Order: sequence, then structure tokens, then C-alpha cells
Amino acid sequence: MPSASSDRLLEQASDSRPLLDVRALSVEFATRQGSVRAVDKASFSVRRGEIVALVGESGCGKSVSVLAILGLLPQQTGRVVGGEVLFDGVDLLTLSDDAMRERRGRDIGMVFQEPMTSLNPVLTIGLQVMEPLIAHLGMTQTAARARAKELLELVGIPDPAQRLQQYPHELSGGMRQRVMIAMAISCNPKLLIADEPTTALDVTVQAQILELMKDLSQRLDIALIFITHNLGIVARYADRVVVMYAGKPVEQAPVGTLFESPRHPYTIGLLRVVPRLDRLRGDRLETIEGLPPNFMNLPSGCRFAPRCPWQVAKCAEEPSLDELEPQHRVACWRASETLSRAATLRRGEASARVQKKTILLSLKGVSKHFGGEGMFGGAGKTRAVDGVTLAVHAGETLGLVGESGCGKTTLGRLVLSLERPTAGRILFEDQDIARLRGGQLRRNRRQIQAVFQDPYSSLNPRMTIGQILSEPMSVYRMADNRGAIADRVAEFLEQVGLSADFAARYPHMLSGGQRQRVGIARALAMQPRFIVCDEPVSALDVSIQGQIVNLLRDIQTKHGLTYLFIAHDLAVVRHIADRVAVMYLGQIMELADSAALYASPRHPYTQALLNAIPIPDPRVERGRAKTLLRGELPSPRNPPSGCVFRTRCPLASAECAEERPALKEISAGHFAACLKLQPSAMVPSLVPAHLGAERLAGADRPGAPAGP
Repeated sequence: MPSASSDRLLEQASDSRPLLDVRALSVEFATRQGSVRAVDKASFSVRRGEIVALVGESGCGKSVSVLAILGLLPQQTGRVVGGEVLFDGVDLLTLSDDAMRERRGRDIGMVFQEPMTSLNPVLTIGLQVMEPLIAHLGMTQTAARARAKELLELVGIPDPAQRLQQYPHELSGGMRQRVMIAMAISCNPKLLIADEPTTALDVTVQAQILELMKDLSQRLDIALIFITHNLGIVARYADRVVVMYAGKPVEQAPVGTLFESPRHPYTIGLLRVVPRLDRLRGDRLETIEGLPPNFMNLPSGCRFAPRCPWQVAKCAEEPSLDELEPQHRVACWRASETLSRAATLRRGEASARVQKKTILLSLKGVSKHFGGEGMFGGAGKTRAVDGVTLAVHAGETLGLVGESGCGKTTLGRLVLSLERPTAGRILFEDQDIARLRGGQLRRNRRQIQAVFQDPYSSLNPRMTIGQILSEPMSVYRMADNRGAIADRVAEFLEQVGLSADFAARYPHMLSGGQRQRVGIARALAMQPRFIVCDEPVSALDVSIQGQIVNLLRDIQTKHGLTYLFIAHDLAVVRHIADRVAVMYLGQIMELADSAALYASPRHPYTQALLNAIPIPDPRVERGRAKTLLRGELPSPRNPPSGCVFRTRCPLASAECAEERPALKEISAGHFAACLKLQPSAMVPSLVPAHLGAERLAGADRPGAPAGP
């Protein structure tokens, strides 16, 4: 009979065995051009209670890997062609559909990227949360409803009894994602898989969801696989990291090891290109040159070699994922060498940016209200923009930031004359463009152009790139003949880093970054003085974002352009904006020079936004105070009285409900709208004191050694 000590040894051995062990997993998809191997011999493991992050660029195989694990590949086109997926000692790939369905619902939970497409729009929240409880745990309707209410409370949804009766469209994005998490943990799973669960959410709600998932993982001892492209999230929440490139894991390590000592050139590049809040504004963002390979025409040997600055002859052979040191595995022939990280970047020359104080565009008391009139206006007005006063100087970039629904895009549309203000004046070179009509408005459109968020939906799929660029030149008769227009098209393509042969291609033949370059070229074709950039990099991979931001800055310097740069990513804004305006519920909360706003944010909302953004460095993240902004953005149809931020503000008092604070100058060029402004000495720093000097003193100094 086994002794007690042998039982303990068996128990420890069982605990040390991975909960999930993926071994040499390979997945292929059938296409018209032939089979595409989207995942090639991927191996990784997850232990009980551990948070493992899968990171990499779009199309690298992260999502396909977990779909294969869950048995959710499309049946007609996708299939697993090799490997094992051991979950609790059982190979999931050998299970029948019914057995796999039982495992999925009971032992493995899934949180998808977009909750609105994952929830059934015709069923109440209650029915959807109750369904797995009844199907897998055999609960009665009464018991399942009681448990559903408990689950909604557990994930932080207020008034859960009422929410059970509502439909998905009646909940905000953050609330819908909390419902998805409640459904995923309803049967007490051992493993939770989250595929980009916060990509569609604002940074403040993102922080709430991520803290919730980490807390649940720790409290319920749930292992978590987290798929993301945001390395700041990885630094703040992950225990281990798996970096994937072109269908293969290229590096695996504990999070601290990976960020402190990355050994694969691709990992080094990823860490270098991420815009960081704790870095001073430099001249250019770093980039990984080139694009990921086409899966139909993969390079022989190392798949990253065509983009690698350290490529050698040996790279013509494919490296295996070998253990460099305990728990640190790398697929690179030069992993044991100390690579000079500065080679990752082609820095380019610093550009001289002359600050001009001439006001090119000014908004004076501008408001835009929707609804509230006529047959269908009884529900009240939506105050999308409410009394905004701003000035934009010639040659500068004004960053406009805030959560979704705060009025940023509506303000951009007002500047573009795509909407007319309900009140106020919009002056471009002292001319009120809100009053322009007919020919005057048409001539003004040449002066103010736009670069949109989604380059694919903003380009006509039935027109070639040449036709897209030449059309506005023909309409405005900007060239004498077709030959001259063709020459101009080639010139503008060259300015955005594309060759002339791109003129014959269609949008679907281009990558996301190339399509955005075409969008910029189209704006340049009108020879404007002012460009509204509406989330121009948010749909792009981080490795491509830097290329587009650098391109925008180069073009601005060459042509003397002025930008209104609308974004929700404050780290990107820090690297391009001269001044930043923070917007909340249609109003400007704070306005300052970029350096002043990031060094000493004075409005509680600005502080909350900056605090919610994770920094891609575990050392920094461990020392940062994490103060979450509670609640969600109120409806602009029924905004709070007084200060619109008071319902979420930690400093709010009774007077904040009675008086709307004016946007006042609190120091030279620094404006804030708050009755409870803190002295700048009391404002918490973004970077812990023991790391601040080290990080900021030399990180952006010309010639300083570069680190991740």
C-alpha cells in the first residue's frame, strides 16, 4: 500500500505536469491556390493558475492555434495535420465532436474579441448565461438563474437582476465583455482562453476587464491563455510569453526574462517599436522594416531572415526552438550571442521642426447636437460636441484623445465640413468655413483633407490605386492632361514610400500599412494645408504603426502641413503631437503642450487615462500604482449636471454637480476644466521614482544605447 509520502510525491508530480501541453501542432487551410500551413509545429504549455500570453503580428497563427485547440476550425477548409493537444492528460485532437463539446463548455472557457458578435442579439443576457449551466451542470431553471445572478455580480456588473432581463444591445461594450467572461467561467473551467478580449474597448474599460480576468484567475485557480498584440498588457498581467511569427513560436520565456533579455531578433524588434509613455518624445518611432511573409511563398530557412538586420548565411537553414537557459527557448542561430539592438532600427536624420504660432484653425464655442427635433426627436438631444474652443497653429500637430463616444470624430467631421455645427464658429484662416456653401465650400475642401481609420473601407475596391489618386486631380483640374496626372500619381506614391507600379494594383492586393500609405497619398494629392488624421494607425500592427507615424511626420516637415491627430492611444500621440487636447463627453477637459501634459497631467480624467495604459516593462509595471477609473462613459443624450466627469471622478463633491467648470489657464499654455485641481507636486508620476531617472535620462538622448 503506498505511503503518505509517496502520495505527496505523486501529487506534486501531478501539479508540475502542464494542464495544457501543445506538441508540434500543425494546421492547414485549403485555398484556391493550394494548402496554406497557418501553424507549423507549434509547441507550448500552460500550468494550472498560470497566465500565458501569445503575442505577434496579425496573421502569425495565434488565433488559429487556439481554435485548433478548441476544435473550432472551419470544417470545410481548416484541419489539424499534425501534433498533439494534451489537456489534463487527454489528447483533445482524438475526441469525438460530442466529447469535445462537453470539454469546451465545462473545462475550457473562451472569451472572444468582439462580444457583440459573440452574443445572440435575440436572447436575453439571462438566457445566455444560464444555457451552459443547464447544459453542462444539469441545473434547474431556478438554480441556473440564481447562479447567473451570482456570476454577473462576480464580474462586477451592477444591478445584475435587471441585467439578466436585458438584451446585448442594451449594454455597453465593457458590460458585454463582462457577460462573456461570466459565461466563460460559469462551469468553473480549468482553462480560460481570451482572444484579444480588450481590443475593441477603451483603455479605461480595458484596464477594468484585464484586472477582473487576472483576479478571477488567481481566486479561482484558472489557467489563462491571453492572445494580444499589446506588449504593455503582457508586461502587466502575464507570467510567461510565447512569441509567434509566421506560424511558428520563435521565443518562449517568463515575462521578466523576455523583457529584460530578449534573444530573438523579432522579439527585440517588437519591444523596440512599441510607443511608450515612459519615454520622452523623440524624433522618430522605431520600426521593423518590411512585412511578414506570404504563407503561399514562405522563405526557406528562418522565416524572419528577410526582415532581420543580423541575418547570416546559416539563416538559410531553419532553426529549431531550443532551450537557451531554463524556461527560455529561442529559435535563432544567433540566440547565444549578444546582439546590438541598435541595428533593429534605421533611425534616419533628425528633422528640424519649426514651431509657428500663427493660428491656422480656430473653433469658438462649437457645439454639435443630434436629434431632439421633429417627429422622432422626443428622446432628447445628443450632445456630441458641447461648447468646444480650440486653436491649431500652422505647422503643428494637435493630438485629440479620449474614450469612444466622447466626440472626437464628430469634431473632426465638423472641421472637414462633413457636419455643420449647431452653434459656434469654425475659422480657417479667419474665414468661417461652417457658413460656406457651393463653390466656396468646394474650394475649401482642397485645403482640408482627411486620413481615415480603416484604409480598406475608405478606398474604392473597384478602382485601381492610380484611379483613386487621379480622380480628385481630374475633378479639380489640377493637371493639364492624363500624362501629367499619371506623373503626379507616381510622384505622390513615391512620397509615401510606394513604387509607381502600385498604381496598377487594387486595394485588396495591398497590406494594411500599404493601404494606409495610399490613403495618405490621396490626401496629399489635393495639396492641402490641414489634414484630419482620424485614428490613422489604430487598425495596424504595432510594427507598421511606427512606419506610418514616421511617414506622417516626414510629410509634415516637407510640406509644412498641420495635423489634427485623433487617437485613443496616448502613447502614439505622445510621439507625434506638439500639443494634446483631452476630450470627455463632448467637452475639452485639459489642453497643454505634449511634454507638460504627460509630465504633469492636472485633470483627474487625464490622470486616469494615463494610469490605465500599461507600459511594456514588467519592472515599471510592478512599481506603478494601479488606480482604475470606475464606471463607464455616461450617455451624451443625458449628461450629468455640472462637471460631466463627476460621476466617475474620485475627487467629486456636491459643488461639482452644480457648476460646469470653465477651461482655465493654470500655467503658461496649460488649460484644465476642473474645480478640484491638485497641485502639480501631488500628481503621481507615470514611472516609479527608482526607475524614472534611469528610464528618462538617457532613453531618448541621441547616441544613447538603445534597450527594449
